[in-house]
Amino acid sequence: MTSTLHNSRRPLRILQISTSDIGGGAEKVAWNLFKGFRGHGCESWLAVGTKRGDDPGVIEIPRANCYNSWSSLWLALEKRLGPFQEQSPYIARTRTLLRTIANPRREIESRLGVEDFYYPGTERVLQLSPDRPDIVHCHNLHGGYFDPRVLPWLSRQLPVALTLHDAWLLSGHCAHSFDCERWKHGCGHCPDLTSYPAIARDATAYNWRRKRRIFSHSRLHIATPCRWLMEKVEESGVGHTSELARIIPYGTDLSVFHPAAKSAVRDRLGVPQDSKILIFTANGIRRNIFKDYQTMRSAMMKVAQRRQQDPLLFIALGDDAPPEHIGAAEVRFVPYQKDPAVVATYYQAADIYLHAARADTFPNTVLEALACATPVIATAVGGIPEQVKGLRGLGGNSSIAQLNRYEIEDATGLLVQARDSEMMAIMIEKLLNDEFLRRQLSENASRDAHNRFDVRREVNDYLDWYKALLRSTRKTYHAGSVNQEGLST
Repeated sequence: MTSTLHNSRRPLRILQISTSDIGGGAEKVAWNLFKGFRGHGCESWLAVGTKRGDDPGVIEIPRANCYNSWSSLWLALEKRLGPFQEQSPYIARTRTLLRTIANPRREIESRLGVEDFYYPGTERVLQLSPDRPDIVHCHNLHGGYFDPRVLPWLSRQLPVALTLHDAWLLSGHCAHSFDCERWKHGCGHCPDLTSYPAIARDATAYNWRRKRRIFSHSRLHIATPCRWLMEKVEESGVGHTSELARIIPYGTDLSVFHPAAKSAVRDRLGVPQDSKILIFTANGIRRNIFKDYQTMRSAMMKVAQRRQQDPLLFIALGDDAPPEHIGAAEVRFVPYQKDPAVVATYYQAADIYLHAARADTFPNTVLEALACATPVIATAVGGIPEQVKGLRGLGGNSSIAQLNRYEIEDATGLLVQARDSEMMAIMIEKLLNDEFLRRQLSENASRDAHNRFDVRREVNDYLDWYKALLRSTRKTYHAGSVNQEGLST
Protein backbone atom coordinates (compact mmCIF):
# COMPACT_ATOMS: atom_id res chain seq x y z
CA MET A 1 0.00 0.00 0.00
CA THR A 2 1.10 3.52 -0.73
CA SER A 3 0.13 6.53 1.37
CA THR A 4 -0.69 9.41 -0.96
CA LEU A 5 -2.40 12.78 -0.99
CA HIS A 6 -5.04 12.41 -3.66
CA ASN A 7 -5.00 16.01 -4.76
CA SER A 8 -1.33 15.82 -5.73
CA ARG A 9 -0.78 12.08 -5.99
CA ARG A 10 2.42 12.44 -4.05
CA PRO A 11 3.56 10.37 -1.06
CA LEU A 12 2.76 11.37 2.48
CA ARG A 13 5.69 13.26 4.04
CA ILE A 14 6.53 12.31 7.64
CA LEU A 15 9.21 13.90 9.81
CA GLN A 16 9.96 12.10 13.08
CA ILE A 17 12.01 13.58 15.92
CA SER A 18 14.04 11.29 18.17
CA THR A 19 17.12 11.25 20.37
CA SER A 20 19.20 9.13 17.99
CA ASP A 21 18.87 6.86 14.98
CA ILE A 22 20.57 3.90 16.67
CA GLY A 23 19.72 2.69 20.14
CA GLY A 24 17.14 0.87 22.21
CA GLY A 25 13.74 1.72 23.59
CA ALA A 26 12.16 4.81 22.03
CA GLU A 27 15.03 5.16 19.55
CA LYS A 28 14.37 1.69 18.18
CA VAL A 29 10.65 2.41 17.88
CA ALA A 30 11.27 5.60 15.89
CA TRP A 31 13.79 3.82 13.65
CA ASN A 32 11.42 0.93 12.92
CA LEU A 33 8.67 3.39 11.99
CA PHE A 34 11.11 5.40 9.87
CA LYS A 35 11.90 2.31 7.80
CA GLY A 36 8.33 1.04 7.82
CA PHE A 37 6.92 4.28 6.41
CA ARG A 38 9.34 4.02 3.49
CA GLY A 39 8.02 0.54 2.82
CA HIS A 40 4.57 2.10 2.38
CA GLY A 41 5.88 4.57 -0.18
CA CYS A 42 5.97 7.55 2.20
CA GLU A 43 8.69 10.19 2.24
CA SER A 44 10.16 9.46 5.65
CA TRP A 45 12.77 11.50 7.54
CA LEU A 46 14.21 11.22 11.03
CA ALA A 47 15.59 14.32 12.80
CA VAL A 48 17.85 13.32 15.69
CA GLY A 49 20.02 14.84 18.37
CA THR A 50 22.87 12.42 17.57
CA LYS A 51 23.31 10.67 14.23
CA ARG A 52 25.26 7.41 14.49
CA GLY A 53 24.41 5.73 11.19
CA ASP A 54 24.77 6.76 7.56
CA ASP A 55 21.20 6.75 6.26
CA PRO A 56 20.66 9.97 4.25
CA GLY A 57 17.10 10.21 5.55
CA VAL A 58 18.44 10.77 9.07
CA ILE A 59 19.25 14.42 9.73
CA GLU A 60 21.06 15.72 12.79
CA ILE A 61 19.44 18.72 14.47
CA PRO A 62 22.09 21.48 14.31
CA ARG A 63 23.75 22.73 17.47
CA ALA A 64 27.07 24.53 17.02
CA ASN A 65 25.93 26.92 14.29
CA CYS A 66 22.83 27.95 16.24
CA TYR A 67 24.61 29.91 18.96
CA ASN A 68 25.60 33.57 18.74
CA SER A 69 29.23 34.46 18.07
CA TRP A 70 30.00 35.01 21.78
CA SER A 71 28.69 31.61 22.81
CA SER A 72 30.25 29.87 19.82
CA LEU A 73 33.71 31.21 20.67
CA TRP A 74 33.74 29.97 24.26
CA LEU A 75 32.06 26.67 23.46
CA ALA A 76 34.66 26.00 20.76
CA LEU A 77 37.42 26.50 23.33
CA GLU A 78 35.59 24.26 25.80
CA LYS A 79 35.27 21.52 23.19
CA ARG A 80 39.00 21.63 22.37
CA LEU A 81 39.81 20.85 26.01
CA GLY A 82 37.61 17.74 25.99
CA PRO A 83 40.33 15.18 25.06
CA PHE A 84 42.52 16.42 27.95
CA GLN A 85 39.91 16.40 30.71
CA GLU A 86 41.14 13.18 32.32
CA GLN A 87 44.66 14.55 32.69
CA SER A 88 43.84 17.09 35.36
CA PRO A 89 40.88 18.16 37.52
CA TYR A 90 41.73 21.76 36.62
CA ILE A 91 40.81 21.09 32.99
CA ALA A 92 37.34 19.87 34.01
CA ARG A 93 36.85 23.02 36.08
CA THR A 94 38.08 25.16 33.20
CA ARG A 95 35.57 23.54 30.86
CA THR A 96 32.77 24.28 33.33
CA LEU A 97 33.94 27.90 33.57
CA LEU A 98 34.00 28.24 29.77
CA ARG A 99 30.45 26.89 29.49
CA THR A 100 29.34 29.38 32.12
CA ILE A 101 30.96 32.28 30.25
CA ALA A 102 29.36 31.10 27.00
CA ASN A 103 25.85 31.07 28.45
CA PRO A 104 25.71 32.29 32.08
CA ARG A 105 21.94 31.98 32.41
CA ARG A 106 21.92 28.40 31.18
CA GLU A 107 24.61 27.32 33.64
CA ILE A 108 23.00 29.12 36.59
CA GLU A 109 19.60 27.58 35.83
CA SER A 110 21.17 24.13 35.55
CA ARG A 111 22.75 24.48 38.98
CA LEU A 112 19.37 25.55 40.37
CA GLY A 113 17.73 22.40 39.01
CA VAL A 114 15.94 23.98 36.05
CA GLU A 115 15.76 21.51 33.16
CA ASP A 116 17.89 22.53 30.20
CA PHE A 117 15.69 23.49 27.25
CA TYR A 118 18.27 25.68 25.52
CA TYR A 119 18.70 24.01 22.13
CA PRO A 120 18.17 26.78 19.55
CA GLY A 121 18.64 24.40 16.62
CA THR A 122 15.13 23.12 17.37
CA GLU A 123 13.73 26.26 15.77
CA ARG A 124 15.05 25.04 12.39
CA VAL A 125 13.46 21.60 12.54
CA LEU A 126 11.04 22.25 9.65
CA GLN A 127 13.96 23.30 7.47
CA LEU A 128 15.82 20.01 7.90
CA SER A 129 13.83 17.83 5.50
CA PRO A 130 14.17 18.42 1.73
CA ASP A 131 10.42 19.14 1.53
CA ARG A 132 7.96 20.46 4.05
CA PRO A 133 6.45 17.51 5.96
CA ASP A 134 2.72 16.91 6.23
CA ILE A 135 3.04 15.78 9.83
CA VAL A 136 5.69 15.88 12.56
CA HIS A 137 5.91 12.96 14.98
CA CYS A 138 7.89 13.53 18.19
CA HIS A 139 9.30 10.79 20.40
CA ASN A 140 11.38 11.24 23.59
CA LEU A 141 12.17 14.95 23.90
CA HIS A 142 14.58 14.62 26.82
CA GLY A 143 18.18 13.64 26.21
CA GLY A 144 19.79 17.03 25.62
CA TYR A 145 18.86 17.89 22.05
CA PHE A 146 15.37 19.44 21.82
CA ASP A 147 13.65 22.55 23.17
CA PRO A 148 10.03 21.71 24.06
CA ARG A 149 9.21 25.44 24.14
CA VAL A 150 9.07 25.24 20.34
CA LEU A 151 6.01 22.95 20.48
CA PRO A 152 3.34 25.70 20.64
CA TRP A 153 4.75 27.32 17.48
CA LEU A 154 5.45 24.01 15.72
CA SER A 155 1.97 22.65 16.41
CA ARG A 156 0.46 25.71 14.73
CA GLN A 157 2.39 25.10 11.52
CA LEU A 158 1.19 21.54 10.93
CA PRO A 159 -0.17 18.55 12.89
CA VAL A 160 2.17 17.30 15.64
CA ALA A 161 1.89 13.76 16.96
CA LEU A 162 3.65 12.97 20.24
CA THR A 163 4.36 9.44 21.43
CA LEU A 164 5.15 9.24 25.12
CA HIS A 165 7.60 6.44 25.88
CA ASP A 166 7.91 7.38 29.55
CA ALA A 167 6.41 9.94 31.94
CA TRP A 168 9.06 12.69 31.73
CA LEU A 169 6.74 15.25 30.14
CA LEU A 170 4.26 14.68 32.97
CA SER A 171 6.75 15.25 35.81
CA GLY A 172 9.12 17.81 37.26
CA HIS A 173 12.19 15.90 36.03
CA CYS A 174 11.98 12.08 36.20
CA ALA A 175 11.19 9.58 33.47
CA HIS A 176 9.61 7.19 36.00
CA SER A 177 8.22 8.28 39.36
CA PHE A 178 8.10 4.84 41.06
CA ASP A 179 5.70 5.24 44.03
CA CYS A 180 5.77 9.06 44.06
CA GLU A 181 2.51 10.74 42.99
CA ARG A 182 3.55 14.38 43.25
CA TRP A 183 3.40 14.65 39.45
CA LYS A 184 -0.41 14.59 39.74
CA HIS A 185 -0.47 17.88 41.66
CA GLY A 186 2.58 19.86 40.60
CA CYS A 187 5.71 18.13 41.98
CA GLY A 188 7.98 19.91 44.46
CA HIS A 189 9.76 18.36 47.46
CA CYS A 190 11.14 15.69 45.12
CA PRO A 191 12.16 12.48 46.92
CA ASP A 192 14.86 11.57 44.38
CA LEU A 193 16.65 14.21 42.32
CA THR A 194 19.12 11.60 41.05
CA SER A 195 16.50 9.60 39.15
CA TYR A 196 17.05 9.90 35.39
CA PRO A 197 17.20 12.57 34.07
CA ALA A 198 18.87 13.89 37.22
CA ILE A 199 18.85 17.55 38.27
CA ALA A 200 21.11 19.40 40.71
CA ARG A 201 18.49 20.99 42.98
CA ASP A 202 14.77 20.74 43.55
CA ALA A 203 13.18 22.96 40.92
CA THR A 204 10.61 20.26 40.08
CA ALA A 205 7.60 22.48 40.84
CA TYR A 206 8.87 25.11 38.38
CA ASN A 207 9.75 22.46 35.79
CA TRP A 208 6.28 20.92 36.12
CA ARG A 209 4.54 24.29 35.67
CA ARG A 210 6.68 25.09 32.64
CA LYS A 211 5.72 21.84 30.93
CA ARG A 212 2.08 22.46 31.76
CA ARG A 213 2.23 25.86 30.06
CA ILE A 214 3.82 24.26 26.99
CA PHE A 215 1.03 21.68 26.79
CA SER A 216 -1.73 24.24 27.32
CA HIS A 217 -0.43 26.40 24.45
CA SER A 218 0.17 23.50 22.05
CA ARG A 219 -2.01 21.40 19.77
CA LEU A 220 -0.51 17.99 20.49
CA HIS A 221 -1.98 14.62 19.61
CA ILE A 222 -0.77 12.01 22.08
CA ALA A 223 -0.10 8.30 21.65
CA THR A 224 1.22 5.81 24.19
CA PRO A 225 2.24 2.17 23.77
CA CYS A 226 0.03 0.95 26.63
CA ARG A 227 -3.09 1.71 28.64
CA TRP A 228 -1.02 2.15 31.83
CA LEU A 229 0.79 5.20 30.46
CA MET A 230 -2.34 6.66 28.84
CA GLU A 231 -4.04 6.53 32.24
CA LYS A 232 -1.14 8.52 33.68
CA VAL A 233 -1.60 11.09 30.92
CA GLU A 234 -5.30 11.32 31.76
CA GLU A 235 -4.55 11.75 35.48
CA SER A 236 -1.82 14.32 34.95
CA GLY A 237 -2.28 18.04 35.38
CA VAL A 238 0.33 18.54 32.65
CA GLY A 239 -0.87 16.33 29.85
CA HIS A 240 -4.27 16.08 28.23
CA THR A 241 -6.00 13.71 25.85
CA SER A 242 -8.59 14.08 23.11
CA GLU A 243 -10.75 11.84 20.97
CA LEU A 244 -7.73 11.56 18.66
CA ALA A 245 -5.43 10.12 21.34
CA ARG A 246 -4.29 6.58 20.61
CA ILE A 247 -2.84 3.55 22.36
CA ILE A 248 -0.54 1.96 19.80
CA PRO A 249 1.56 -0.94 21.16
CA TYR A 250 5.10 -1.34 19.91
CA GLY A 251 5.86 -3.98 17.33
CA THR A 252 8.92 -6.04 16.56
CA ASP A 253 10.38 -7.34 13.31
CA LEU A 254 9.12 -10.91 13.13
CA SER A 255 11.43 -11.65 10.19
CA VAL A 256 14.33 -11.25 12.65
CA PHE A 257 12.79 -12.22 15.98
CA HIS A 258 11.19 -15.64 15.52
CA PRO A 259 11.53 -19.19 16.92
CA ALA A 260 14.56 -21.30 15.95
CA ALA A 261 16.03 -24.67 16.85
CA LYS A 262 17.84 -24.26 20.18
CA SER A 263 20.58 -26.75 19.38
CA ALA A 264 21.60 -24.89 16.22
CA VAL A 265 21.72 -21.42 17.77
CA ARG A 266 23.53 -22.72 20.85
CA ASP A 267 26.20 -24.18 18.61
CA ARG A 268 26.48 -20.84 16.83
CA LEU A 269 26.85 -18.94 20.12
CA GLY A 270 29.17 -21.49 21.70
CA VAL A 271 26.97 -22.10 24.73
CA PRO A 272 26.49 -25.56 26.29
CA GLN A 273 23.71 -27.74 24.93
CA ASP A 274 22.94 -29.39 28.27
CA SER A 275 22.58 -26.20 30.35
CA LYS A 276 19.41 -24.44 31.27
CA ILE A 277 19.88 -20.92 29.94
CA LEU A 278 18.27 -17.75 31.22
CA ILE A 279 18.78 -14.39 29.57
CA PHE A 280 18.12 -10.78 30.49
CA THR A 281 19.07 -7.77 28.42
CA ALA A 282 19.42 -4.00 28.85
CA ASN A 283 22.11 -1.44 28.14
CA GLY A 284 24.42 -1.14 31.17
CA ILE A 285 22.25 -3.58 33.06
CA ARG A 286 24.19 -3.54 36.35
CA ARG A 287 23.96 0.26 36.64
CA ASN A 288 20.43 0.74 35.31
CA ILE A 289 18.26 1.64 38.32
CA PHE A 290 15.07 0.90 36.39
CA LYS A 291 16.07 -2.67 35.47
CA ASP A 292 17.03 -3.85 38.99
CA TYR A 293 19.90 -6.22 38.28
CA GLN A 294 20.31 -6.88 42.01
CA THR A 295 16.91 -8.55 42.29
CA MET A 296 17.71 -10.75 39.29
CA ARG A 297 21.10 -11.65 40.69
CA SER A 298 19.59 -12.50 44.08
CA ALA A 299 16.97 -14.70 42.42
CA MET A 300 19.67 -16.43 40.38
CA MET A 301 21.72 -17.11 43.51
CA LYS A 302 18.73 -18.75 45.18
CA VAL A 303 18.10 -20.94 42.12
CA ALA A 304 21.76 -21.91 41.87
CA GLN A 305 21.89 -22.91 45.55
CA ARG A 306 18.82 -25.11 45.17
CA ARG A 307 20.00 -26.74 41.93
CA GLN A 308 23.68 -27.24 42.70
CA GLN A 309 24.02 -30.30 40.48
CA ASP A 310 22.34 -28.77 37.43
CA PRO A 311 24.33 -26.67 34.95
CA LEU A 312 22.81 -23.17 34.72
CA LEU A 313 23.91 -20.31 32.52
CA PHE A 314 22.63 -16.78 33.04
CA ILE A 315 23.43 -14.48 30.11
CA ALA A 316 23.43 -10.74 30.78
CA LEU A 317 23.22 -9.14 27.33
CA GLY A 318 24.17 -5.47 27.23
CA ASP A 319 27.06 -5.19 29.67
CA ASP A 320 30.77 -5.97 29.69
CA ALA A 321 32.23 -7.60 32.80
CA PRO A 322 34.14 -10.73 33.84
CA PRO A 323 31.98 -13.83 34.33
CA GLU A 324 30.70 -14.72 37.79
CA HIS A 325 30.28 -18.22 39.23
CA ILE A 326 27.59 -19.10 41.76
CA GLY A 327 27.99 -22.75 42.65
CA ALA A 328 27.46 -24.70 39.42
CA ALA A 329 25.90 -21.65 37.76
CA GLU A 330 27.69 -19.11 35.59
CA VAL A 331 26.73 -15.48 34.97
CA ARG A 332 28.12 -14.51 31.58
CA PHE A 333 28.14 -10.88 30.46
CA VAL A 334 27.85 -10.10 26.75
CA PRO A 335 28.47 -6.54 25.47
CA TYR A 336 25.74 -4.61 23.67
CA GLN A 337 25.08 -6.07 20.21
CA LYS A 338 24.10 -3.73 17.38
CA ASP A 339 22.96 -6.45 14.99
CA PRO A 340 19.33 -7.44 15.77
CA ALA A 341 19.89 -10.85 14.19
CA VAL A 342 22.64 -11.57 16.73
CA VAL A 343 20.41 -10.39 19.58
CA ALA A 344 17.67 -12.72 18.34
CA THR A 345 19.97 -15.76 18.57
CA TYR A 346 20.42 -15.17 22.30
CA TYR A 347 16.67 -15.16 22.87
CA GLN A 348 16.30 -18.27 20.69
CA ALA A 349 18.99 -20.09 22.67
CA ALA A 350 17.41 -19.34 26.06
CA ASP A 351 14.86 -21.33 28.04
CA ILE A 352 13.56 -18.29 29.95
CA TYR A 353 13.77 -14.52 29.59
CA LEU A 354 13.97 -12.54 32.86
CA HIS A 355 12.93 -8.93 33.30
CA ALA A 356 13.06 -7.62 36.88
CA ALA A 357 12.28 -3.95 36.25
CA ARG A 358 11.45 -1.59 39.09
CA ALA A 359 9.84 0.72 36.53
CA ASP A 360 9.24 0.31 32.82
CA THR A 361 6.77 1.32 30.14
CA PHE A 362 6.54 -1.26 27.35
CA PRO A 363 10.00 -2.81 26.95
CA ASN A 364 11.02 -3.93 23.46
CA THR A 365 13.11 -6.73 24.94
CA VAL A 366 10.02 -8.46 26.32
CA LEU A 367 8.37 -8.34 22.89
CA GLU A 368 11.51 -9.68 21.21
CA ALA A 369 11.73 -12.58 23.67
CA LEU A 370 8.06 -13.48 23.15
CA ALA A 371 8.51 -13.35 19.38
CA CYS A 372 11.40 -15.81 19.71
CA ALA A 373 9.10 -18.18 21.65
CA THR A 374 10.97 -17.60 24.90
CA PRO A 375 8.69 -17.63 27.99
CA VAL A 376 9.02 -14.50 30.11
CA ILE A 377 9.26 -14.07 33.87
CA ALA A 378 8.85 -10.37 34.59
CA THR A 379 7.78 -7.90 37.23
CA ALA A 380 4.21 -6.62 36.96
CA VAL A 381 5.12 -2.94 36.57
CA GLY A 382 4.10 -0.32 34.02
CA GLY A 383 2.76 -1.78 30.80
CA ILE A 384 4.43 -5.19 31.19
CA PRO A 385 1.16 -6.92 32.24
CA GLU A 386 -0.24 -5.71 28.89
CA GLN A 387 2.62 -7.52 27.12
CA VAL A 388 2.88 -10.75 29.12
CA LYS A 389 -0.22 -12.84 29.60
CA GLY A 390 0.33 -14.46 32.98
CA LEU A 391 -1.04 -17.83 33.97
CA ARG A 392 -4.63 -17.55 35.09
CA GLY A 393 -4.67 -17.86 38.85
CA LEU A 394 -1.20 -16.34 39.02
CA GLY A 395 -0.54 -12.61 38.85
CA GLY A 396 1.73 -9.99 40.30
CA ASN A 397 0.45 -10.86 43.80
CA SER A 398 0.89 -14.62 43.42
CA SER A 399 1.51 -16.73 46.48
CA ILE A 400 3.52 -19.94 46.66
CA ALA A 401 0.33 -21.87 47.39
CA GLN A 402 -1.12 -20.83 44.01
CA LEU A 403 1.69 -22.33 41.97
CA ASN A 404 -0.13 -25.61 41.40
CA ARG A 405 -3.57 -24.05 40.81
CA TYR A 406 -3.22 -22.33 37.47
CA GLU A 407 -4.71 -22.46 33.99
CA ILE A 408 -2.38 -22.19 31.00
CA GLU A 409 -4.85 -21.24 28.24
CA ASP A 410 -3.11 -18.42 26.27
CA ALA A 411 -0.50 -17.56 28.94
CA THR A 412 2.93 -16.43 27.71
CA GLY A 413 4.81 -16.05 31.00
CA LEU A 414 4.77 -15.43 34.74
CA LEU A 415 4.47 -12.13 36.61
CA VAL A 416 5.86 -11.25 40.04
CA GLN A 417 5.98 -8.17 42.22
CA ALA A 418 8.93 -5.81 41.85
CA ARG A 419 11.93 -6.54 44.07
CA ASP A 420 10.59 -9.96 45.08
CA SER A 421 13.65 -12.10 44.42
CA GLU A 422 12.25 -15.07 46.34
CA MET A 423 9.11 -15.32 44.20
CA MET A 424 11.15 -14.76 41.06
CA ALA A 425 13.42 -17.66 42.07
CA ILE A 426 10.40 -19.87 42.71
CA MET A 427 8.94 -19.01 39.32
CA ILE A 428 12.27 -19.77 37.62
CA GLU A 429 12.40 -23.17 39.30
CA LYS A 430 8.79 -23.85 38.36
CA LEU A 431 9.52 -23.30 34.68
CA LEU A 432 12.83 -25.17 34.73
CA ASN A 433 11.20 -28.20 36.37
CA ASP A 434 8.03 -28.28 34.27
CA GLU A 435 8.96 -28.96 30.65
CA PHE A 436 5.32 -29.25 29.54
CA LEU A 437 4.46 -25.82 30.99
CA ARG A 438 7.57 -24.28 29.48
CA ARG A 439 6.76 -25.70 26.04
CA GLN A 440 3.16 -24.48 26.19
CA LEU A 441 4.19 -20.98 27.23
CA SER A 442 6.74 -20.97 24.43
CA GLU A 443 4.15 -21.86 21.78
CA ASN A 444 1.70 -19.31 23.17
CA ALA A 445 4.37 -16.60 23.25
CA SER A 446 5.26 -17.03 19.59
CA ARG A 447 1.61 -17.07 18.52
CA ASP A 448 0.68 -14.03 20.63
CA ALA A 449 3.64 -12.01 19.35
CA HIS A 450 2.61 -12.81 15.78
CA ASN A 451 -0.97 -11.71 16.48
CA ARG A 452 -0.32 -8.57 18.54
CA PHE A 453 3.26 -7.34 18.19
CA ASP A 454 4.17 -7.37 14.50
CA VAL A 455 5.97 -4.15 13.55
CA ARG A 456 3.92 -4.05 10.34
CA ARG A 457 0.77 -3.71 12.45
CA GLU A 458 2.42 -0.87 14.39
CA VAL A 459 3.33 0.97 11.16
CA ASN A 460 -0.21 0.56 9.80
CA ASP A 461 -1.71 1.78 13.09
CA TYR A 462 0.39 4.94 12.97
CA LEU A 463 -0.45 5.61 9.31
CA ASP A 464 -4.14 5.20 10.10
CA TRP A 465 -3.73 7.61 13.01
CA TYR A 466 -1.96 10.16 10.82
CA LYS A 467 -4.81 9.94 8.33
CA ALA A 468 -7.32 10.66 11.10
CA LEU A 469 -5.24 13.59 12.38
CA LEU A 470 -4.85 15.13 8.95
CA ARG A 471 -8.54 14.85 8.16
CA SER A 472 -9.52 16.27 11.54
CA THR A 473 -7.16 19.23 11.30
CA ARG A 474 -7.43 20.07 7.58
CA LYS A 475 -9.30 23.33 8.34
CA THR A 476 -6.77 24.37 11.00
CA TYR A 477 -3.66 24.63 8.85
CA HIS A 478 -3.67 26.85 5.80
CA ALA A 479 -0.52 28.73 4.82
CA GLY A 480 2.30 26.45 3.74
CA SER A 481 0.34 23.23 4.11
CA VAL A 482 -1.15 20.98 1.47
CA ASN A 483 -4.79 20.09 1.06
CA GLN A 484 -5.15 17.13 3.44
CA GLU A 485 -8.29 15.53 2.03
CA GLY A 486 -8.37 12.15 0.30
CA LEU A 487 -5.63 10.32 2.20
CA SER A 488 -5.36 6.61 1.60
CA THR A 489 -3.13 4.17 3.41
